[in-house]
Amino acid sequence: MLYAMIAKDRPGTTEQRTAVRPVHLDHLHSLGDKMVLAGAMLDGNGVPEGSLMVIEAESLQAATATFEADPFVKEGIFASYEIKPWRIAINNMAKGS
Repeated sequence: MLYAMIAKDRPGTTEQRTAVRPVHLDHLHSLGDKMVLAGAMLDGNGVPEGSLMVIEAESLQAATATFEADPFVKEGIFASYEIKPWRIAINNMAKGS
């Protein structure tokens, strides 16, 4: 099943986010085919203010463990995050790349 994490950055963490980003990306790449999509949510000026990530996992508990292993979570970049089961209704991702 697919699980989505919607996270909001803690205010004032832009520089910290930039510093931790390489390790964060390494983590996401290490998930292999379990990683479905991931990216930053941006404010009106194009500055990251959160993240959206979707992974495939056996259960909500497994998804939560995977998301909580992310360096952005461990380093306190996120002020809050929510993890929910997610279902694709329409997928036009190939058109946007």
